[in-house]
Amino acid sequence: MYSVRRWSVRHAGGLETFYGAFERVFVALDPVWKWLGYDRVEKPVAVLEKVVKGFLFDCQMCGQCALSSTGMSCSMNCPKNLRNGPCGGVRANGNCEVKPDMRCVWVEAFEGSERMREGKRAIRIVQIAVDRRLQGKSSWLKVARDKSQSQALEKA
Repeated sequence: MYSVRRWSVRHAGGLETFYGAFERVFVALDPVWKWLGYDRVEKPVAVLEKVVKGFLFDCQMCGQCALSSTGMSCSMNCPKNLRNGPCGGVRANGNCEVKPDMRCVWVEAFEGSERMREGKRAIRIVQIAVDRRLQGKSSWLKVARDKSQSQALEKA
């Protein structure tokens, strides 16, 4: 799993492009999600999301995905759950102070963000604290709902 997570960071640019297209499709499906009921599709979509993102990113399903802002490195894999950058204990070789055999999630995040178009800017945006009530929920559906609502407000 760890080697796939590292692969995802090395291929952050391509994954960013793929996710951009995927997100547009998922947002465009908002009428379908509404028709089926967001609450009704939450569980099956969350299971699919956990399988896909769990494999690629070792996703922790926080429900507030920030992969596009963290160089495709899931910040929730930090043993200290730091959401906005590394602690002061990053070793000289870039490894974690808590798990010395693991590269610091944030060292990986900065390297991954350099491979992305939007990532170079996005990594500097401070993330809000994790809302633990969303743990296990689909961030894909959250993005679809939020973006479709904001698009509707812009049109009004």
